[in-house]
Parts: sequence; C-alpha cells; structure tokens
Amino acid sequence: MTLPLIAIPADIRHLDKADWHAVQTQYVNAVLKVANGMPIIIPALETGADLQTVLDRVDGVLISGSATNVHPSLYGADWTEADGPFDPARDATSLELIRQTIERGIPLLAICRGIQELNVALGGTLAREIQDQPGTWDHRKPPVESRDEMYSIRQPVLIEQGSCMERYLGLTGEVQVNSLHRQAIGEKAPRLQVEAKAQDGTIEAVSVIGATGFAVGVQWHPEYWAEGDRPSRALFEAFGAAVRDYAAHRPKA
Repeated sequence: MTLPLIAIPADIRHLDKADWHAVQTQYVNAVLKVANGMPIIIPALETGADLQTVLDRVDGVLISGSATNVHPSLYGADWTEADGPFDPARDATSLELIRQTIERGIPLLAICRGIQELNVALGGTLAREIQDQPGTWDHRKPPVESRDEMYSIRQPVLIEQGSCMERYLGLTGEVQVNSLHRQAIGEKAPRLQVEAKAQDGTIEAVSVIGATGFAVGVQWHPEYWAEGDRPSRALFEAFGAAVRDYAAHRPKA
C-alpha cells in the first residue's frame, strides 16, 4: 500500500555550530504509526519557499509544536526578547503554508505552536505568559526531567457539544489532556470555531469555519501518546482518514 504524504514544516535548531531543519520524532512517529501516512519534513525558509509545489504533492499537513513562539509583530503586538525564543524562518513557512493548505482543502492538523500559528495566520492574536493572568492556570510544562512526566495527561478540557472534535474523538464532555504552553489564543480569528476549552477559559481546540476538509488545531499534545491514549489516537486516526480520502479524490492538476 502506498502511504499518503503528510508535510511537517521544520524548526530551525542550532547544533554543533550549525543550523539544522528539525522536527521532533514524536510527530514523525504519530504520523507514521497512527495516521498511517509518510511524513515529509519541509525546510523552514524565510524566503524562497515554493509551497505551491509542496502542496501539489502532499495529501495532508501537520503543524507541530515547538519551543519557539510566533513573533508578536505578526499579530500587531509590541514585544521584547523575553517573549521569545523566536524562529522567523518557521513563522514565514508555517503561516503561509497554513493559509494555502486551507484554501486548497488539504487536511490540516495544528498542534500547540501550530494552533497559535493557525490563529495568527487567519487574523487572530495571542495571549502571552497566560500563567500570570488572574484566574488562568499554569499550563506550562512541569519542572521535571522525564519526558513522560513532562507530557503527562493531567488537565481536563471540555469538548463543545455537537462539535467536530466530539465526532473525531468519539467522546463527549470532559477529556483529559496534557499541557505544555505559556501562551494561547488571545483574540480568536473570525474564521475559527471554538471546539474545546479548559476550565479556566483557555481555548484548547478550534476548527476552521467553512473549510472544505479536515482543519483542526489543538493546544495540547496528542502526538506524544498517540499510540496508547484513546483520545490522542482517535484524533490522529481521524486526521489519517481525512488524508487518505483527500489522496483518493485529489483534484487533478
């Protein structure tokens, strides 16, 4: 069986005195082992990226999480270096890739930084250092060494009744997820529909209004436990099913 191709834009990482285009293995594994697609890593380029050519050839797009933040200038906000770290090449690649993916109706799953990029790409803003806002939980990763503990499932989110997220997960009401972020959706983009919230009001999942295909963003990290946790697996299986359907009915060039 030929696997459908799923593009994942890279981050820029500086290792061994060189810049690398990198994607964490947890996203690659979730695509390959649960969504049943072949992951393709797209370089992060500030200029010169031919995203049309990429989208001519892939069947889905996954926008991953990252340790970096979307640059506040991209949503009209003042900023300092404390709002970083930043990755301008990732911003330049992902924001335009998101817009073109939605326009073409190619299945899109955006995770953590990805949901924030989705909101900014469609005209929304981000709230920074949300743990400092009155009444908002501390959603940051816990200060532990073990990655399993770091990504532990420990936070309830409420799935909106009748939402597409309810359908994709096969669950209603409250779902337990993991949480590793210090910023979140601020002013929601007009084209986004809220699919789930944390008990403190933080938007945890959205879908794109009027999208012709699967187009969802989540603030948590379903990729980390995609092989074992039921809701995490269900989301990647739904994404994979949408990708295969797109591949089977791909518009002719």
